[in-house]
Amino acid sequence: MHITDRFIKYARIDTQSDENSPQTPSTQKQFNLAKEVEKEAREMGLSDVSLDDYCYFMATLPSNTKKAVPVIGFIAHFDTSPDMSGENVNPRIVKEYDGKEIILNEAKEVVLSPADFPELLNHVGEDIIVTDGTTLLGADDKAGLAEIMTAMQYLIDHPEIEHGKIRIGFTPDEEIGRGADKFDVAKFGAKWAYTMDGSEVGELEYENFNAASARIDIQGRNVHPGYAKDKMINALHVAGELIDLLPENERPETTEGYEGFFHLISMNGTVDEAKISFIIRDHDSRQFEARKQSMVQSVAVLNGKYDNRLRLEMKDQYYNMREKVEPEKQIIDYAFRAMEEVGVKPNIKPIRGGTDGARLSFMGLPCPNIFAGGMNFHGRYEYLPVPSLEKASEVIVKIAELVAKEA
Repeated sequence: MHITDRFIKYARIDTQSDENSPQTPSTQKQFNLAKEVEKEAREMGLSDVSLDDYCYFMATLPSNTKKAVPVIGFIAHFDTSPDMSGENVNPRIVKEYDGKEIILNEAKEVVLSPADFPELLNHVGEDIIVTDGTTLLGADDKAGLAEIMTAMQYLIDHPEIEHGKIRIGFTPDEEIGRGADKFDVAKFGAKWAYTMDGSEVGELEYENFNAASARIDIQGRNVHPGYAKDKMINALHVAGELIDLLPENERPETTEGYEGFFHLISMNGTVDEAKISFIIRDHDSRQFEARKQSMVQSVAVLNGKYDNRLRLEMKDQYYNMREKVEPEKQIIDYAFRAMEEVGVKPNIKPIRGGTDGARLSFMGLPCPNIFAGGMNFHGRYEYLPVPSLEKASEVIVKIAELVAKEA
């Protein structure tokens, strides 16, 4: 199966995760894709194929060499983001993109334009997979799934390429921060691994944000507005005050590179009660702790003003993998050289987000991140250049080859 066909097949299967569900997986529909991948793995001849009750998939491509080669792994995730619907995804291929606007949905006037997304112009002349403007595409991370499965098939079909034992693992619920929750590192058995979960072609990442979530419940006091003087406490206004206490220039839309942020992700409620949620991000661990303390202090200020009507729940989600990956520099070197050998210019950069690899690195499996090729993740403007998809799969094959060659 060609990698494009494999990706489109995966993309059509709804696997959206649900952050409000306490179950693992958070949505049972993730099994629909997992079972399809399990079937493919068995048909292509992978061994040790397993899919557990929590929707964690693992399989092995056995070594074809007598050398003592380190066991390496490649990891992706089944779920797509809750940010936009993944139901009834209808991908189409724009052939030899001409550099102009792409009409995704004429009826809804949804247009993918290089004026808004100038990176499109890096892919003029390439075939590009796009949405129909009503859903996300799901390249995050079904591109990663397709790349890994295609690479395994290629290595099976080309036994002349020497490689060691390769483990592949696919997780549920990465998009809601739970992808590594029940990942069995000992069972996986790799010395190191790579997540295929980056964006633009060439990305190679071993630094990511330190991350925390913050949820604030606000209890207001509602009385008839005609008699509210000195009595009413409007929970929605209190929520607005909290937002205003945080730095306006430290939001996702005003930061880049290594700059951290406070990101308001939801706010809902009434006069009587309101709930707001933030995510807090910073690459530097000290600044990360300072950001969390700033949130604590802001809530304390309003509790002093409003008689303890705010309740804060803050949780760390993951940490910067750099301290775990950097001491194992050869892991990055293999990926860097593999990209160069398949004609991709490596672009080492920090992740302004996180991957399963961030948590897995702290669980004993160093796990940097490699590009999957998609752009504009999590929304209707998502697109995936086909050459980027193909190159990512080639990088996987080349890493396996290099590790065996130098064993």
